[in-house]
Amino acid sequence: MRAICLRHAGANAKMTRIIYDEFAKNYLSELLSPIGTVTPSRNVNSEVREIDVYFTPGIATADYLDTLGILGKMARTTALFEAFRNPATISEVRSCTSKLFNAIAEVERRSRREETSLPEAELPMLWILTPTASDRVLNWFKATPDEDNWGKGIYFTGEGWRTAIVVIHQLPVTEATLWLRILGRGKVQERAIAQLSELSTDNPIRAIALELAYQLQSNLRTNQERELEPEDRELIMAIAPLFREQLEAAKLEGREEGIEQGIEIGREEGQRLILANFLRVRFGELDAPLTAFLVTVSALPASEFALLLLQLSALPVNEEGIEQARRLLAENVLKMRFGELGERLTDLVSNLLALSGEELGLLLEQLPQLSDESLLARLANENLSETGFGA
Repeated sequence: MRAICLRHAGANAKMTRIIYDEFAKNYLSELLSPIGTVTPSRNVNSEVREIDVYFTPGIATADYLDTLGILGKMARTTALFEAFRNPATISEVRSCTSKLFNAIAEVERRSRREETSLPEAELPMLWILTPTASDRVLNWFKATPDEDNWGKGIYFTGEGWRTAIVVIHQLPVTEATLWLRILGRGKVQERAIAQLSELSTDNPIRAIALELAYQLQSNLRTNQERELEPEDRELIMAIAPLFREQLEAAKLEGREEGIEQGIEIGREEGQRLILANFLRVRFGELDAPLTAFLVTVSALPASEFALLLLQLSALPVNEEGIEQARRLLAENVLKMRFGELGERLTDLVSNLLALSGEELGLLLEQLPQLSDESLLARLANENLSETGFGA
């Protein structure tokens, strides 16, 4: 009987660890995707091993990087992120560095093939995210803090190792560390989620982080028939009020449309207001095309809407940024209707954006009544102004 109980407990612990691992991968991927290329569960050569998150920086605004705080500072270079639910052991740290050196070897081989130079500073950096770390582990890898540049809780190994151990529970409780502390555990994670809920409701990162927290709560509840650790139960209780708060706000917005319909109407209206305010603050007074997209795009599912806000927040605040914003909104409208359109999407988006503000508004208003064939026929016609949109 004792052996059976031990096996049962081990299976429960493994299931909970898998749930948190998936949360960490999704969380880091969503926050970093607006500013670069994210590859979760990326295989490396040699024996097949997966990197939790492999990140390659792209074009990012200083504002968005600043909003991410320390995580944004880490995302200024190509990086591997390895997140641990339990304290990383010496063996696990060693395994992470093995993945790093395999990834570096791939980059160096590609550089030689392409006959390009590869400065040391452009090689991938490994960030090991662990709730706590013993002195033994830190001393074993000669990891030392650099508080002048990074603050407390972040320990760097020798320069040639391109590795840092981030001890989440030692990080100071500031806005700059918030997005890392959410990956902690116990009271540290609960306090970070509480701090997250206090941010402005039109903060795009708040929206997507809460969405992922709800998914984490749901997955933990699904696992509840198995034995959960007390801190997991406490986390479920910490997240639940945030979900109820959002639900109640949606119900109020719904008014007399019935509870379920009211929640949906309230959510869409709330998203429309958030998007409108967000665009005004970022780009100034909205032009006709941006205004025309508001109602349709506000019907996006919450997770996709939050991702859209993240993408918008990473755009430059100039005319080019406004043009990219129009394109993002147009792409989301077409994806809502058709799913992924592949190469066809580019031409269809361009044709959609070629409409005048009045024509675009009329088309979007008619969208629910148009068949897919009719809509595609109109968008495929290069002389859109002659297709009857303005009629």
